Amino acid sequence: MIIVKTPEEIELMRESALIVSKTLGMLAAEVKPGISTLQLDKLAETFIRDHGAIPGFLGLYDFPNTLCMSPNAQIVHGIPNDKPLVEGDIISIDCGALKNDFYGDHAYTFEVGEIDPETKKMLNVTKESLYIGIREFKAGNRVGDVGYAIQKHTEDHGYGVVRELVGHGLGRKMHEDPEMPNYGKRGRGKKFVEGMVVAIEPMTNLGTKRIKQLKDGWTILTADGKPSAHFEHDVALVNGKPELLSTFKYIYDALGITSTEEDEFRQ
Repeated sequence: MIIVKTPEEIELMRESALIVSKTLGMLAAEVKPGISTLQLDKLAETFIRDHGAIPGFLGLYDFPNTLCMSPNAQIVHGIPNDKPLVEGDIISIDCGALKNDFYGDHAYTFEVGEIDPETKKMLNVTKESLYIGIREFKAGNRVGDVGYAIQKHTEDHGYGVVRELVGHGLGRKMHEDPEMPNYGKRGRGKKFVEGMVVAIEPMTNLGTKRIKQLKDGWTILTADGKPSAHFEHDVALVNGKPELLSTFKYIYDALGITSTEEDEFRQ
């Protein structure tokens, strides 16, 4: 069942999303060769609590940490550890925060130093597909319209689109209806209605779309060992149009990047 949010609830969700956005922005300045994912995890937990929220992933479904940290061939749900990042890595950081009984949840794949051009292109295309999908989250459209748009853009570039892991509705629970696959057919699936809030999160592999899982029961990685990218935003349907609740602005500020990619989704 889709749980529609009131305007007041959407504003509370924006607060939660912005705490995640600011956490990722803080981490952006720390992601560099030599730091471990566990060190980044501890920084994030402290930052979230200092901003009046609770880490959204810690203990959720018994997950042991604040962040899902997925380097290189890991797609999602990687567990932080003591292994230092090295030059040329990429690292997907997925973060959640709970404040005022509502969740924020979004992700960004960071470059660790200089990365190879092929991987950099995959990151750019995956992030492009995120905004292409968000454009389809509008009144009268359906879940399949978003999935189709993301799938077409990424597959047109030759990348594998993960099937087993999807975006989702968001609210008082981390995962609500509807599921938001990154593939699909136009005009299929549940219809979007005013007040919906979803997390749209393309996961794109440089090679095969097939996946496997580590024995830790959490970590999902590509079946062929090639890199994977993951970007995620929280989006509300307001006045029939998609409105971003999350932002990559704090990441870009930390990295010295100028971008207008989010402008069309601010009302």
